[in-house]
Amino acid sequence: MSELIHYRLEQGLALISLDRAPVNALDQTLRAALSDACERAAADSRVQAIILHGERGLFSAGADIKEFGTEASFAEPDLPSMLMRLAAIHKPMIAALGKVALGGGLELALACGYRIGEPSLRVGLSEINLGLLPGAGGTQRLPRLIGVESALNLILSGKQIDAENARLLGLLDRIAPSTERLLDEAREYAYELIACRAPARPAEAWPEPAEGLPDDFLARYRAEHEPSWKSRLAPRLVLSALEAASLLPLDEGLLRELALFKQAESSRQSKALRHVFFAEREAARIPGVPADLPLRKIARIAVIGAGTMGGGIAMSFANAGIPVALLETDGKALDRGLTQIRGNYEISVRRGRLQAEQVESRMDLIFGTLDYADLSEADLVIEAVFEKLEVKQQVFRTLEKVCKPGAILATNTSSLDVDAIAATVARPQDVVGLHFFSPANAMRLLEVVRGRATAPDVLATTLDIARRIGKLPVISGVCFGFIGNRMLEPYAREAHRLVLEGATPAQVDRVLTDLDLNMGVFSMLDLAGIDVNFLVRDSNRDAIAHDESYCRLGDELYAMGRYGQKTGRGFYLYEGRNRKDDAEVIALAERLADELQISRRPIDDQEILERCLFMLINEGIQLLDEGIALRTSDIDLVWINGYGFPAHLGGPMHYAEQLGLDTVLLGLQRYRQGLGEYGEMWFKPAPLLKRLVAAGRKRIERF
Repeated sequence: MSELIHYRLEQGLALISLDRAPVNALDQTLRAALSDACERAAADSRVQAIILHGERGLFSAGADIKEFGTEASFAEPDLPSMLMRLAAIHKPMIAALGKVALGGGLELALACGYRIGEPSLRVGLSEINLGLLPGAGGTQRLPRLIGVESALNLILSGKQIDAENARLLGLLDRIAPSTERLLDEAREYAYELIACRAPARPAEAWPEPAEGLPDDFLARYRAEHEPSWKSRLAPRLVLSALEAASLLPLDEGLLRELALFKQAESSRQSKALRHVFFAEREAARIPGVPADLPLRKIARIAVIGAGTMGGGIAMSFANAGIPVALLETDGKALDRGLTQIRGNYEISVRRGRLQAEQVESRMDLIFGTLDYADLSEADLVIEAVFEKLEVKQQVFRTLEKVCKPGAILATNTSSLDVDAIAATVARPQDVVGLHFFSPANAMRLLEVVRGRATAPDVLATTLDIARRIGKLPVISGVCFGFIGNRMLEPYAREAHRLVLEGATPAQVDRVLTDLDLNMGVFSMLDLAGIDVNFLVRDSNRDAIAHDESYCRLGDELYAMGRYGQKTGRGFYLYEGRNRKDDAEVIALAERLADELQISRRPIDDQEILERCLFMLINEGIQLLDEGIALRTSDIDLVWINGYGFPAHLGGPMHYAEQLGLDTVLLGLQRYRQGLGEYGEMWFKPAPLLKRLVAAGRKRIERF
């Protein structure tokens, strides 16, 4: 047999194990070897039952994603055809599922007549996260096993479920008492099936998958959920596949599923989501920092500042079981911070996401203090105080005195110069930027800002601790705003200017949400706080002094105390979180335009989209050229996970490549010429963009 498959004959049983490290991905070579082994077992008269399992206790994490979109995806034996042949074998076949059975791995298990899992097993069909649907029988065999509604929920969620829930749904026939006993239990199960002359496949639990559901169930499901899908294709294709399962015989349903899968696989959305999948794995690689570099020990954390950001950071570590000291200089502020943390946890309890005892165990991990001396044993200290350089520098001078040698000193600044902060201590090699996004306990993105002197092991250690607390770390160099907020600056600037020229905040936001962004510019600024955005902008005032119109609308709202949702008034009016347009903001924009001698006119949606996004893209290309971002995919991750750019568009850099770099350049040049002095001032194409287009390059890369 192939080295990828181990075949053993044991007293009437063929034991076939998958052995393609690390996760038994079902690529063409493994499919071919597995197909040969199963056909051998089917033809051997000594074999009465077949057990499929994985070496080293892991069954299969699914298809090899690198094959998607290539000829290898359907190279013989392709997975759908192979599973049809396996399902037709006339002997009982038991899938012994260890650790994970995901995607194509679960579809392989579904093609078997019987399934047994270990207690810690996780199963799921996660193809939806790649803009795909299960294409090897998942949408047809699963509803016949557990019913249409349960199958639909599992496939559309893309989530993994544990062994007990899988058993309750009917996905598993049995659960082994322990991981170590899985294969022995599978053998015993096989002998039971042989003894009672069980069929190769038991009768389907749901021969009519939609049985018991209203006739209009799928139509009502579509009407209820389609608004949340926005322009995503994959959920609609999943629904079509489940409709086929409800109406067609299995063989016809499998053909329909395959056609839908191929439609999804060739779509731009799936290509974009596969780009994001690989981008997350690439982000962990730091040029010049070896993967096996010894890390610093991180067991104790300290956070300075018990405000919204500091409290959220403390929660992030407590949620991961890591003790954290939370320091404030004022007792009332500390009490407010700890009360807010408890309140956040209690909201999770009311929503069923936490148990009351979990709240107490997490609160026990957060130690409030007013004394810097209590930070002396911390391995990582994260400053999260007021966004003023002088304030942060003073905090670091104090940390220099109290923190032990080798402790990592991190600043949570969202835009300030990390090198200027590091210069205040005698150990700048220990200083790094850790820019958490608000709310820090919920947002996945973490910008890790590498200072000029940041030591390689500090960088590697912070990436590791970020992953331990469930964050997605992305490396940035030092500049104003790093990757995310630096790109936000021209994006938000154009939105502000467009309102002065005649658009409305609601129109700008609608154009952006029509592209499937989570929210528009002005909704985002109201949520984050107009005051917060003003302070970031104010720290960079010298760079924008040449434009009197620069974000003037936001400046005026700040001066009026209209800070957004938290004050009930910003670019919009708020009753709770319910947003309403505000005629006063339009009147204010008209007055400012008159003062600044800006002509107002009707603005069409295409201009709004291009001016906001082309400036966003242009700034990202400039960041890459300067070396602030290591790679374009890192930029995409920042904007998807920090700013709500739709993942199914792949992020702004991938989106630009799909639009065509020449299209972006021509658009920038058109607005530079057509917007007079303002266009000349701001719409300057990045030199790298011009070089890429001149060279005929289709991808954004530094050269």
